[in-house]
Amino acid sequence: MKIIVCVDNKGGVMFNRRRQSQDRVLREHILEMTSGHALWMNSYSAKMFGDHSGIIVTEDFLDRASEDDFCFMEDVSITGKEHTVKEIILFRWNRTYPADVYFNIPAEPEYKLTETCDFAGSSHEKITKEVYVI
Repeated sequence: MKIIVCVDNKGGVMFNRRRQSQDRVLREHILEMTSGHALWMNSYSAKMFGDHSGIIVTEDFLDRASEDDFCFMEDVSITGKEHTVKEIILFRWNRTYPADVYFNIPAEPEYKLTETCDFAGSSHEKITKEVYVI
């Protein structure tokens, strides 16, 4: 599967059971990037995206997504499922927020950075997209 994660400068994802930040332009970018493919997420994340076709909402999405599907992760861990991840798409906020939940690219298998680009968001002047593949 292909996972999508938003992180701060230290890999932070959440603080006090809430997402660190959100951005309307980033959500549009994710929906455009995943258009024509399944985009899996849980109900916590789905509230942010609203009612869009292609989004599949279920709490066990990491167990149900296929190899070519995208999974948007916020308040779930990839631990124990690393072997199913073929691509990691990180969106970096380029800021440091308070965090108590972090995402680290798994050491095994070894991922390689294949793409990076910056774009302006609605609430962040610079968001960096990084794509890692096996």
